[in-house]
Amino acid sequence: MRKYWLLFAQAVTIALGVLVVVSLIRPDLLRWQRAQPSEKLTIQQVNGNTPAGTNNSFAEAAKHAIPAVVNIFTQKQVRGPRNPFTDDPVFRHFFGDRFDPRPREVSNLGSGVIASSNGYILTNHHVVEGAEEIQVALADGRTVPAQVVGADPETDLAVLKINADKLPAITFGQSDSLRVGDWVLAIGNPFGVGQTVTLGIVSALGRTHLGINTFENFIQTDAAINPGNSGGALVDAAGNLVGINSAIYSRTGGSQGIGFAIPVSLAKQVMEQIIRDGSVTRGWVGIEVQDLSPELAESFELSGTSGALIAGVLKGGPADRAGVKPGDVLMKVNGNQVVDSSSLLNLIAALKPGEQAMLTVARKRQVMEFSVKVEKRPPQPRQTEDVN
Repeated sequence: MRKYWLLFAQAVTIALGVLVVVSLIRPDLLRWQRAQPSEKLTIQQVNGNTPAGTNNSFAEAAKHAIPAVVNIFTQKQVRGPRNPFTDDPVFRHFFGDRFDPRPREVSNLGSGVIASSNGYILTNHHVVEGAEEIQVALADGRTVPAQVVGADPETDLAVLKINADKLPAITFGQSDSLRVGDWVLAIGNPFGVGQTVTLGIVSALGRTHLGINTFENFIQTDAAINPGNSGGALVDAAGNLVGINSAIYSRTGGSQGIGFAIPVSLAKQVMEQIIRDGSVTRGWVGIEVQDLSPELAESFELSGTSGALIAGVLKGGPADRAGVKPGDVLMKVNGNQVVDSSSLLNLIAALKPGEQAMLTVARKRQVMEFSVKVEKRPPQPRQTEDVN
């Protein structure tokens, strides 16, 4: 009997010990422990009457700019290359009309921006190049014919005129005040689907050496730009025009987040010259230049790569008559520093024909100055920047 009582006492002692340990470590396991009141769950919910994203919406900017962006449709006749098998029905079955020398209608589409209420429209030169018929579709549903006032292939800009007034003209912004990271909207008619707005930021400024135009100073953006957007508006967060969408970098033909727009400051300057004079007049001194590489700068004993190497001088041209020679390094134009060949191209183009320009060059470790009489820049093949 005493043996059983001892076992019972030991069991009770162990059980009490276990209860003490559990009450200290996991009191919630004890059923008779009073439940602790749970914390109140707080949820923040948007009021159903408040539109989501109101504070971050660009609807007002789009509303401000969309009426001033138009769709442009062009048609022209093209001829295919002559082929002796053109009239062979079997050949035509497999290859179609690609080699048919007879003229055929080709349609193209793009976008444009109403620059003034009396019917002037800015667009890209490549949108209307060679067009025999141009139709402009306005935001209010009207479609009206347009005429080309003038074009500037070297900046890929063109000005159209339609017979209409009291149009919703775009508000011109300040592209020079843009910063990398600023919000921008691209508005146009991609792939002909209709008016479309895309959002992005300014990815870079002053893009040059792309081989797109002769004169380049592009705004780069990741706002989606696709075929059909060309000539459309790039606007800031307030809906003001800051650029004319012009080109994309793509391996597929569609947007890959690298688009380029012509700054509105340049577009405005070109447009005003075209409307006033019918064309754009630029300065020219007859030199061929290239960028200075570190190796070239070292060979000419220059402290840096600023400037442009004169690789050729047109015989009998303004620079040749003034005494400029191949191998000179052009450092300044009228006191303005030459950064590279692209900046030099813009500096010379800004000169007025008939005026004297002072060119500062480095020649055999000597700094020399030449007074050059500026002439009018002759027409250049598009996408070349050989002769300045």
